[in-house]
Amino acid sequence: MQTINKFFTNMGLQIKLIASFFVMAFLVFFVALFGSIGTFQLSEQLNEISIVRLPSISGLQMIDNGIRDIQAGELALLNTRLNEAVRQEELEREKLALQQIKEGFAKYEPLPRTPQEDKLWKRFLSKFERWKQEHEIFVSLYQDFEKMGIISPFKKQLKLWQSGIKKSPDFEQATAAGVLLQQMNIQVFTIIKPTFNATTKALQKVLDENEKIAEDARKKAEISMASTQKFVILGMSLGPGIAVTLGVILSIAIAKPLDKNLRELIQSIVASSTQISAVVEEQERITTQQAYSVNETTTTMDELSAASHQASEQADLVFAGTQQTLNLAQSGTKAVEQTLEGMTILQKKVGAISKQIMRLSEQTYHINSITNLVTELANQTNLLALNAAVEAVRSGEHGKGFGVVATEIRKLSDRSKASSEKIKGLIADIQNAIDATVMATEEATKTLKTSMTLSQETATAFSGVTNAIDQVVGSAQQISLMSKQHAIAIQQILEAMNNINNGAQQSAEGMSETKSGLLKMQNVTHKLKSLGIG
Repeated sequence: MQTINKFFTNMGLQIKLIASFFVMAFLVFFVALFGSIGTFQLSEQLNEISIVRLPSISGLQMIDNGIRDIQAGELALLNTRLNEAVRQEELEREKLALQQIKEGFAKYEPLPRTPQEDKLWKRFLSKFERWKQEHEIFVSLYQDFEKMGIISPFKKQLKLWQSGIKKSPDFEQATAAGVLLQQMNIQVFTIIKPTFNATTKALQKVLDENEKIAEDARKKAEISMASTQKFVILGMSLGPGIAVTLGVILSIAIAKPLDKNLRELIQSIVASSTQISAVVEEQERITTQQAYSVNETTTTMDELSAASHQASEQADLVFAGTQQTLNLAQSGTKAVEQTLEGMTILQKKVGAISKQIMRLSEQTYHINSITNLVTELANQTNLLALNAAVEAVRSGEHGKGFGVVATEIRKLSDRSKASSEKIKGLIADIQNAIDATVMATEEATKTLKTSMTLSQETATAFSGVTNAIDQVVGSAQQISLMSKQHAIAIQQILEAMNNINNGAQQSAEGMSETKSGLLKMQNVTHKLKSLGIG
């Protein structure tokens, strides 16, 4: 104990506290580690029992019960005293048993198995498949027997025998039904019964193995629980004792040097608090004077700020007026520019129209040439037709038809000549209209050039006005900005003065609180002295 006490005495306070926390943490970790190991083992055993073994046993029992129900149903169907309703109940019972077997397989097969259990399960499966095949043969025989509709064939044979009817279809049918009944009895008692016994025994071995594994898991769980309980009890017994021992050691190791240092600290606080109190009183007086001066300065800055805001508002009005004038001048400039653009486009369109008119004039000239050619051709055709008519007259009767053709040709040539004359007249009118249009186009071009010159001069004048107004706007904007900056600067000064004023008031309040705190500190030191610490 003394060695440990010396070791803690030589250590610093922070290291002592950290070391004590590490010791307690190690003890807690040690107890938690063994507790968690025991709990994990117990959880594994409980999982083995609840999640694996209990469902396995339940599924195997469902299979076993289903097989036994089917066996009971087979024996019941061999009883010739049962009526049709009871037989249907037994058949439904067998269907339910088959469904139960399927559910048992679905419940058991997905679960994990030990090697020994898997070996026993495979043996059962081989025997189960054999039993299932034999049962299906029995079902087939019974379906054939049921189709005959004779529940008690031997009784019916005896009745027919007593009636003297030995060689009738009914007697033969009863005999066939009796044969099927005998085959069913042989199938059940001679073939199915051994396979049933072997299947149930193999299944019972799987069940016994699962019960054995569950029992081993239960025993292991009990051992794990007992060991965990022992360790928890041991931890609960030793933990408080170790904690109390460490608390005593730490209190002895920490309290002695802390008591000495606390005494020295109290003496120092008493001496310093007296000096600080005198300084605080002096600072409180200075702070009060400073707050008064700041308050007067703040009032003056408020008046200056109001005047600055009025000047800024006037500058904003001047700036707004000049800005509106500048906008109007710019709008005029844009209107003149748009007019120039429109005139330029119109000039291009007039030039295009002039080119089209020239092309139209050339086309009318070509049409006139073609019309002259058609007129000449019509004259020649008329002469040829006249000559043909003369020749037709000379030819007599043989030239009459040719004379008629020549007459028609002359009529056509006259019509062509008349049409050519009309076309010439139309072409002359078109040519006159074209000449008038060309003259109007030239006049419009000259007018456009004059208008464009005037518009350019107007645009130049507007540009000069815009530049002048722009300079005025710039000056007004600078005045407005300077006024706003001046107002902002005054506002910032005003805020700073308010902050100083608030700071001075807070300083005064802080000085008062500090003074009260010093008085309380002095009272505490007096109480500590009265307790014998200082």
